[in-house]
Amino acid sequence: MNPPLQLLKPHTKDLGGGFIVRRLLPAAARPAVGPFVFFDHFGPLTAQPQDDHDVRPHPHIGLATVTYLFEGAIQHHDSLGASQRIEPGAINWMTAGRGIVHSERTPPDLRGQPRRSHGLQLWLALPAADEEMDPAFVHTPATAIPRLEVGGAQVRVLVGSAFGETSPVAVRSETLYLDIELSAGDAFPLPLAPERAVYVVDGAVQLDGRTLPPQHMALLQPGDEPMLSAEGDARVVLIGGAPLGPRHLYWNFVSSRRERLVQAADDWAAQRFAPVPGETDFIPLPVARPTAP
Repeated sequence: MNPPLQLLKPHTKDLGGGFIVRRLLPAAARPAVGPFVFFDHFGPLTAQPQDDHDVRPHPHIGLATVTYLFEGAIQHHDSLGASQRIEPGAINWMTAGRGIVHSERTPPDLRGQPRRSHGLQLWLALPAADEEMDPAFVHTPATAIPRLEVGGAQVRVLVGSAFGETSPVAVRSETLYLDIELSAGDAFPLPLAPERAVYVVDGAVQLDGRTLPPQHMALLQPGDEPMLSAEGDARVVLIGGAPLGPRHLYWNFVSSRRERLVQAADDWAAQRFAPVPGETDFIPLPVARPTAP
């Protein structure tokens, strides 16, 4: 008999202006899956002309962010001077390292009109030896991401290697991130990784005949290769990789050392981070501050 599936339920967060996300990681039952320590799913939604869903400049340390869109567009600006329009299918990988500041805004050509938004933003912990590396931003266009058919399903290898294909996105530790589109009757075994989880973006899917609810995350057992199948059109993502050990999280900061979070909070409060060129506003530090160990 198969062991019961461990499911993570989403909890909603309002990021401001009515911009609601479903947050799966971190969870009390599971703080991370491989290197992934944060998982947000936003949309699908139609923003109205008057809606302001811009994310003002804010800092990060000790992590990498990966933004992936199904619909819409986001304009990325950061303290390195990078300015990039993020569109569906591309992978945008920002390494915070010792510190970076960025904003995520509605592109100018989409302002003042109804606009669609749907995507995922994930954070990955960096290996302890890389937490203070130089920050960086790398855009990988949709055309560079490997796409293949497996068991009838359309699979995009966003990060890592699977089914004989390897993504061009450079990583600091073993990482797997797949976008999988299925139709009724499609079925295939999920590739292995030290830790893995499946998230149902939309539609009805099953793992070895057990139904996974939409917008839930199923944690997979090490070594298992369950068959993923669909009852109709569906989309899921698979995340995983090698675990990196415990991490401390505070606001937008991740570190293996709690005292580093205290330093980062102090630095942001004193505006010691490098600014985003051309940006003057910012998100202030939360009232609650991290404490030293």
